[in-house]
Amino acid sequence: MTGKKLPIKALSSAIALALLISMAPGLQAQQTGNSALSRLGGLEMERNAATIDAELSQRHNRRGNTYSNLERHEDAIEEYRLSLAADPNNIDSLRNLANIYYFLQRYEEAIPLLARFIRLDKTGSASVIAAQHTLGQLLRDAKRYDDAIDIDLRAIETEPYNDSQVYVMGNTYYNAGRTDLAIQVYEKAVEVIPANAFLHRTLGRMYEFEARMDDALTQYKAAAELDAGSQFYKDLVTATEARINR
Repeated sequence: MTGKKLPIKALSSAIALALLISMAPGLQAQQTGNSALSRLGGLEMERNAATIDAELSQRHNRRGNTYSNLERHEDAIEEYRLSLAADPNNIDSLRNLANIYYFLQRYEEAIPLLARFIRLDKTGSASVIAAQHTLGQLLRDAKRYDDAIDIDLRAIETEPYNDSQVYVMGNTYYNAGRTDLAIQVYEKAVEVIPANAFLHRTLGRMYEFEARMDDALTQYKAAAELDAGSQFYKDLVTATEARINR
């Protein structure tokens, strides 16, 4: 974000802080989750002109930034909305308005803005990655799991090797009784982080919970091969083979 950042003392997580950092080139975003992004990001902004006016949009965005720096949040919101009325695809205004709504804990209003920002920004920047984390978290917190899963799978693709986000996502779905979605998370995780033995073991547990014992055994064997010194994984393989052969 250009200019000063929003005050962050009231933000509740590191994800929120990350969402406020400057945009920088990064990995190209993957296509997983596009349907959810289109569905969630269908904004109906009031239009005051028949055609897009990019210059007017930027002028309102700059005014919004000024009000935001002064912590005049409602005035900033009005300016960002006017900016988006002039140009619904102004990604700076989308990001800035989403940030303010998040800061004010107006999460339902932040969700469509985040979704549209992610869909329009093709840079794979740090801001896009952070927006994906935030959007997935908001949807999971709202128990909108069938929307959240598409965003979470996209986030795993966009930021491979971040296994900590995988456990948060998977545990949330599992604890909510959505083992089917937890399995999707861990299947995507072992696809993009294939050398992580514990992810294979966790996916095996999910399969075992669903009585998919052959699939569980495959994952336990993968974990044992990746961590050949682990007696725990060897015992899992032996015990699972014994259950299958009973």
